[in-house]
Amino acid sequence: MLKRLWLCTAWALVQVLSVTPAQAQQGFSFVALGDLPYGSPDKAYGPYRTLIDRINTLNSDFSIHVGDFKSGSTLCSDEEFAHQLAHFQRFKGAVVYTPGDNEWTDCHRANNGPYDPLERLAALRQRFYTPGRSLGQQPLALQNQSDVMPAHGRYVENQRWMHQGTLFATLHMVGSNNNFETRDPVAVQEFFQRDAANVAWIEATFEQAHQRQASALVLVFQADVFETRSAWEDFPPWSGFRKSMANTLLPLARRWGKPVLVVHGDSHQFKIDQPFQLDKKPLTNVTRLIVPGASDVRAVKVTVQGAAFSFEMVTPAP
Repeated sequence: MLKRLWLCTAWALVQVLSVTPAQAQQGFSFVALGDLPYGSPDKAYGPYRTLIDRINTLNSDFSIHVGDFKSGSTLCSDEEFAHQLAHFQRFKGAVVYTPGDNEWTDCHRANNGPYDPLERLAALRQRFYTPGRSLGQQPLALQNQSDVMPAHGRYVENQRWMHQGTLFATLHMVGSNNNFETRDPVAVQEFFQRDAANVAWIEATFEQAHQRQASALVLVFQADVFETRSAWEDFPPWSGFRKSMANTLLPLARRWGKPVLVVHGDSHQFKIDQPFQLDKKPLTNVTRLIVPGASDVRAVKVTVQGAAFSFEMVTPAP
């Protein structure tokens, strides 16, 4: 079952009205999902597989999983990783995956193993990423930051690809304040290195959008970046997203001016809005999609027409 929702910025609407009839027919769609499956295999895997089977009937160009392929209270085991890799290979088309905090940052918890988070991160990179291509039965060709930026050679999970005039990029930004855990020097060191890689990837992605004259930009990550907002600032000094979002992504989005769609999970509640501000002024060209997840086993089909986005809920067949 699909439930259609619409959201276009004023700029996006102008773009749609100004394209030729031939260009207007060149729309495409992708499916966004995340924070799935949550729970024990006997309860969570069946509904998740049914959702994937439903996605396989939609003929979308590709799917994007925004991270958290397990809940925060289940094991971070090799067996769990193998099950989730098999789930990604259940997609008949391509699926691009960006990590969530439940897969590595939070694996130190007793009910997760416990495991060493950095060891789990290394395992994710080794098992779920092949430079130059996505997951799924029909992989998508893409770029990895590890290949195009030697200074950030470990970040194979930061990916980028162009599709019918729209530029897509994943960013390794996760919940739990992006692993900016000041009580743990190892976590802090990991955060600063990854944060620098994300900033470089954001800057390079906007530069590529300029060079390739992209009509729109889609940026995908796991974290709800407002989790540490204060009454005075969206990204206070203790936020793990201050440099990547407040100092980099949002200023570049305003300067670029064309539509930007930010897709993330973490909050588990479906939402489409325009919550971002810069210098106390709303950024009307930046739209946010939060995918459902956890107990809400649904996905979102996003249709891109020119430079406008429309949205449909994807529900597993009964």
